[in-house]
Order: sequence, then structure tokens, then C-alpha cells
Amino acid sequence: MPQTTQRDVALQHAREHGTLTPRVAGSVGIHRQVLSRLVREGELVRVARGQYRLPDAPVTEHHGLALVARAVPSGVICLLSALAFHGIGTQVPPVMWVAIDRRARKPALAWPPLHAVRFGGQALIQGVESHTVEGVPVRIYGVAKTLADVFKYRNKVGLDVAMEALKDAWVGRRFEMEELTRFARVCRVEKVMRPYLEALLG
Repeated sequence: MPQTTQRDVALQHAREHGTLTPRVAGSVGIHRQVLSRLVREGELVRVARGQYRLPDAPVTEHHGLALVARAVPSGVICLLSALAFHGIGTQVPPVMWVAIDRRARKPALAWPPLHAVRFGGQALIQGVESHTVEGVPVRIYGVAKTLADVFKYRNKVGLDVAMEALKDAWVGRRFEMEELTRFARVCRVEKVMRPYLEALLG
């Protein structure tokens, strides 16, 4: 395949799919040198290790989520990053929190910086939602599951953060109590959360 054709294919793929990776490029016959040349010429920009996009591609406020979803397809956006996505609380995490299986290899990504948390069993697979960001399906825990998670990991994120999130979500009517109770049971924090839930209902 001539390099000019490789160039056209690379740009077309980036246009249609949002990003282009060396692995995908290689699978369709595009040499890595072509990607490097496109970056040097300003036709593509490197947004993360092994991820390229068009310089004028639309970037949303959740651009980092799309990058993480592509790099860690089996992961689930969780804890502070999930709260931020759902617009709950006031936390703006400097890293992307992602849940991975206890046996999974720790993901490596140049940007955005990741904080991987190992979940297991039902706590990993329950409450997962799929949201599309920049054309990429992103796995994120729903509001009720995330609230249970922040109480479970209150020593990592702070009890004050968990309490703020719970109150904010309750005021905004972002969850059903029955649903939250179910996820609290899944995460084994039912007893921990009980006094805070009683205070909300009180």
C-alpha cells in the first residue's frame, strides 16, 4: 500500500472513530512511520500514549473518560471520577479512578493519570452503566453503586467526601433508597451507611 494511501486511510479512520492507535493502524496496513509523519506535519495529534486524533476533533469535558475506556476496556470508572461524571459533590479529581478486577494487570496510561482500584466479585460487576463519550462506550458505575463504593473506600476518598456525596445525591433525588440499600449490601457497607441514611430520612 503506497504511503499516500496509508495516510488517507489513517486520517479517515481517525475521522470516523475519534482516535487511532498503532495497533489498529497496523491491522489495516498503516506503518508506524506514517503516524509519526502525520504527527510531525500536524495532521494528527498525540493525546495519550499510543492514541492519536485529528487536531480539530471535538473534545468534550469528559475527554479523559474516552481515553481511559479505550485503554482499559474492561475497567469501570468509579469513586471520585464517577461522582464527577454524575455531577455529585464538589470533588474535581486530578486523576482518573478506575475499577479493575483483582487479578487484572495494572493499566498504564501516560494521560490522564490513573488511580486503579481492585474490585472483586459482585462489587465489580454490579451497577455498571454504559455512557457514550465522543463516540466511545464508557463503563461507569451508576449513582447508587458509586455512593456505596465511596463509603466502602471512605479511607481512600475521605468520609467527608462520602457524606457530602450522599447528601447531595439525596437532595437531588438521584437514587432510590431501595436501590442504594441493595448496593450497600453488595459492597458490605450496609451497617456503615445505616446511621447516615437514618439521618437523611430522620
